[in-house]
Amino acid sequence: MTSDPEESVRLQGYGEMTLRTAVTTMMLLAPRERADAAIFRDGVRLASGEIAELASEWGIKPAPEIRSPKLVPEQDWTQIVRGMVREAPLPALMIAFMVGVLVARR
Repeated sequence: MTSDPEESVRLQGYGEMTLRTAVTTMMLLAPRERADAAIFRDGVRLASGEIAELASEWGIKPAPEIRSPKLVPEQDWTQIVRGMVREAPLPALMIAFMVGVLVARR
């Protein structure tokens, strides 16, 4: 496919821009948003396959998939707290201990 990267097109929701800018902008969108976006050339919508082909031809990579927070391994809070205590200065530890004692007495 031979397309002029400086050709003026319209990216839905973003307005008029060059074809290269529209393809780059579209590739930076999240996958769900990318599926909803459209590039119009002379009033005709470009197919997603055409856009992907242009992006690969011009060396434009799509934005990576963002992982769901539910897929991230659960953190070991005991190790996190131990690390914080090891790195804390002694006066801060003494104040934290005294505040803990006062809270525990109430």
